[in-house]
Order: sequence, then structure tokens, then C-alpha cells
Amino acid sequence: MSEQQNRDTLERYFETFERQDPLAFVELLHDDYVEEFPQSGERIRGKDNWRKMAENYPGLPSLVDHSYKLSGDLAVIEITVDYGGSRMHACEAVEFEDGKVKRRRAYFAEP
Repeated sequence: MSEQQNRDTLERYFETFERQDPLAFVELLHDDYVEEFPQSGERIRGKDNWRKMAENYPGLPSLVDHSYKLSGDLAVIEITVDYGGSRMHACEAVEFEDGKVKRRRAYFAEP
């Protein structure tokens, strides 16, 4: 897929945060999606498993700020989110395949 398609997917990714709609994020995922949080050792494998998790998830944090760099099928995202008054910074490495998010690794830190 083209870099522009990946950029469009990223923009829709940020829109899901703005709408507080975790289930909309599912449509951006590749069937073989993998999400990893190296700091905690958590891992979600597969689009369907992410959907099941999102159905029971209380909602997304509020997106305060974001930026990204994209080159081909790889993006690095910097975001600041708010969890009900507690802000966190995150850096995410995102890999794309066929215009969908194939893999995401997120690292979090408090300000």
C-alpha cells in the first residue's frame, strides 16, 4: 500500500481517540494484528482479540496532543493522553501492512 494510505489510516487512528470510540479502531487493524506493551509485558494478538478487549473497555483516554513521523510502512507516534486528570506521554512504533495497522509497540511515561 502507499504511504498516503498509511497516513490516512493514522489520521483515522487519531479520530478514534477524539470520538472516544475504541471499536472504530478495530476497522484499522490487520487481521494478524499484534499490540505490545514491553514495560508491562502485555500482548494482544489478533484483530478479534482486540475487538473483544475493546467491547469491555471503559473507553479511550483523552488525546491531548500528538505528532508522528511516517516513512513507508513504519510510523513513530508521540502522544500525550489524559486518563481522568492523570497525563501520560507515549511513544508508539507502528507497522503497516496492506494499509492496516499490523503491529504496535507502545512505551509510556509520566510527565
